[in-house]
Amino acid sequence: MPLDMLPVTTATDGACCGPQTRAPLTERAAVDLARTMKALADPARLRLLSLIAAHEGAEACVCDLVDPVGLSQPTVSHHLKVLVDAGLVTRDKRGVWAYYALVPGALAAVTHELGTHLAPGSR
Repeated sequence: MPLDMLPVTTATDGACCGPQTRAPLTERAAVDLARTMKALADPARLRLLSLIAAHEGAEACVCDLVDPVGLSQPTVSHHLKVLVDAGLVTRDKRGVWAYYALVPGALAAVTHELGTHLAPGSR
């Protein structure tokens, strides 16, 4: 059948799309999630998270993190500060050393937010 002979359908209620089936991210939640995802979007920071997680108790001294990532101490400290600011790790100063620990459930919270608000068909 030629295209000009196909029936034309229109929405009866004037809406072009179906209704929302769940609440979208709020503006504040989107800002917070974007900050966290930006912190995770760097290979050095992902490596640092992995190194911290690999240590006993998921806690590591900064002195144990510099050599494995192959970056200078100031650069590693900057990356760790970004992770702290994003709420992914905590910092505990003990004498001259700083110890970093994973925030329990922080990464799970990120994946939950993504699944709840961005994955099709999830609720």
